[in-house]
Amino acid sequence: MRRYQKVVISILSIMVVAVAGITIYAMQVLGDANSMMDNISQAVNRTTQKRDVAMSIEERDPFSILLLGIDTGALGRTEQGRSDSMMVVTINPEKKQSTIVSLDRDIYADMLDGVTFDKLNHAYAYGGAELAMDAVEKLLDIPIDHYVSINMQGMRDLIDAVGGIEVDNKIEFTLENVHVPFGKITLDGKTGLAYARMRKDDPAGDIGRQARQREVLEKIIAKVLSLNGVSNYQKILKAVEKNSKTDLTWNEMLDIATNYYPAFENIEQEQLEGRDEQMNGIYYQILGMQELLTVQNSLKEQLELPTNEELTIDPQFEYSYNGFIGNQFYDDRVSETEETTQDVESTTSW
Repeated sequence: MRRYQKVVISILSIMVVAVAGITIYAMQVLGDANSMMDNISQAVNRTTQKRDVAMSIEERDPFSILLLGIDTGALGRTEQGRSDSMMVVTINPEKKQSTIVSLDRDIYADMLDGVTFDKLNHAYAYGGAELAMDAVEKLLDIPIDHYVSINMQGMRDLIDAVGGIEVDNKIEFTLENVHVPFGKITLDGKTGLAYARMRKDDPAGDIGRQARQREVLEKIIAKVLSLNGVSNYQKILKAVEKNSKTDLTWNEMLDIATNYYPAFENIEQEQLEGRDEQMNGIYYQILGMQELLTVQNSLKEQLELPTNEELTIDPQFEYSYNGFIGNQFYDDRVSETEETTQDVESTTSW
């Protein structure tokens, strides 16, 4: 069975990191495709405000997907939940490139009601996938074309479905009575979920957790691509069906499998990171203007959209009420004077 055929639902429906899921052949044999699509399809009532011309996957246009890891579905959690893992993927079939940008859940962001700023992961709790897409779209100044979400149980079930994953764990820890030892180990669904969720024992905090989440996804993808046999695919299919949602249609997934696959073999990873601040006793991450602009332009280049020389600040927040630029950014730009001073210091420090 050819590798490109192993490209549709499973990982696409989790994290489109490589659109590397169930084979079309296997799904046709199982006869479960229609049932699965009925269960994972969840359209959104929104249209991106960042495109003058509609994007078409059928025409092989570059596009973006917001990937949401929802903190429900396991550990007895059944509420709406928050998107504690967020990544934006841009896919360009002509360049044969993809970019994954991880977004910290604590980024201080506009909730788009004209008043409220809150942690970025709260957008999903306030307004589901629609508000999460809108909030990220405004923050990154790019069109967010589609979304894929998976809950915690889905991650656990997928790891079990592929027979576990091997990692080299650098931090021994116990999370909610689940112990994960140090060293090279094989994780099952239970320990794998803990490995992807642990934050407090990691000196890098949420940044370290996001790195482990990307590692888990990459390991799952590698295992999916190596599997053969209907029984293996059926387990993956069930894991996806019960725990994932997406606004992508079946035809769009098939088009991605057929026309976009080479772009997933060249993946660039980035991390949007700010600085820690506390407001009213609550921890947030405040983004630097230059850092954000750099990431915005990187994604725009992938989507073949015009880049900007300066960060756009919403006019309604031109006059800040909390001391931050636009109520949510700090100025990390280096002035010409500072650059000159740094150059002089670097040439005289010998």
